[in-house]
Amino acid sequence: MSAQAARISAWARSVHGWRGFLAWWRAGLMAWLPPRLRQALAGGNRLLLQVEDDRLRVQAASAGTLRELAVLPLPLEGEVDPLARLLREDVAEWPRWLLLPARRGLRRPLLLPAAARERLRDVLAFEIERQTPFAAGEALHDGRLLQVQEDGRLQVELVVLPRRDYQAALAQLGAAAVGLAGLDLVDAGGAPLGVNLLPPAQRQMPRDRWRSWNLALTAVALLALLLGLAQVLDNRRAAAARLQAEVARRAAQAQVVAAQRQRLLDAVEGGAWLRAQRNGRPSAVEVMDALAQRLPDGTYLEKLAIDGDQLTLIGLSNQAAALVGKLEGAPQWSAPALSGALQQDSRTRMDRFTLVAQLRRQAPPNGAPATPAGGAP
Repeated sequence: MSAQAARISAWARSVHGWRGFLAWWRAGLMAWLPPRLRQALAGGNRLLLQVEDDRLRVQAASAGTLRELAVLPLPLEGEVDPLARLLREDVAEWPRWLLLPARRGLRRPLLLPAAARERLRDVLAFEIERQTPFAAGEALHDGRLLQVQEDGRLQVELVVLPRRDYQAALAQLGAAAVGLAGLDLVDAGGAPLGVNLLPPAQRQMPRDRWRSWNLALTAVALLALLLGLAQVLDNRRAAAARLQAEVARRAAQAQVVAAQRQRLLDAVEGGAWLRAQRNGRPSAVEVMDALAQRLPDGTYLEKLAIDGDQLTLIGLSNQAAALVGKLEGAPQWSAPALSGALQQDSRTRMDRFTLVAQLRRQAPPNGAPATPAGGAP
């Protein structure tokens, strides 16, 4: 078997399986309903007109039960439908099915590919002249599915009824044959075969008195559904708008909090940097105390300046050349040196000097860094 045929076979088996599952599921749900409601929902009410030689048996088929209503002699005469006079109005309007003996027709078993299932009636129309002695226009036909084989092929039965027998049965029924919805054959046991030999164009269904009400109720239900969906959509849009506004408000609050947090961090880091700068070098008091201890007598300071890590001394001394040696080795500064040449003051006869030194950095306590991360050196 080719790959295409295998795919068609698998598809046919899957479709058949789904249909069986849906039928089983529907039957299970219907079993939970009360009998009257189950009968109303099941539908399928039919009026069966079974021709038996010279008489007509009228039966009512409803919800799987069969009830005999009347037995009338054939042929039926008159221009008025006799069934409308004998039966209740609601029963008389049920779809009418004509049942003829199976001996009037021909039945041929056939084996067809799976692709023929969806158009079984059209496919069987081509088999009439090959399987029966009738031409396609001389007989009514239909088919029924008997079995789906493992390879996907369909075992069907072609049912054919000569058109002349159908016309003869219509002549016997007279006015009662108006509006037939189906034509079937019954076997020797009186059971219908389950086919409809009438062409689809000739099948007539009775007027549904509730159709206009059903259409109106359907339209109202659809309108209510659309209005409900529109209301739900509007509610969702309003909720989305409120959520977006709340998100925007929270975002603005978050930005304000983030800005305040950043300012707080900047203030903390700036304070830490200032403390590190202050704690990392000797204070002015310590520098002045050390200078007072090291400067010799006869030395006067006119200016003491601390600019960053640089110490600048300007003054008069009678031992200016020895000042560098006296200031060396102090823990508060390093590398003392004279800046520029010494100049003698004409009034005091002392040398005017300018001396610079570098303040020493002190190790922070507990091994902490001298400056915070990101701070100036």
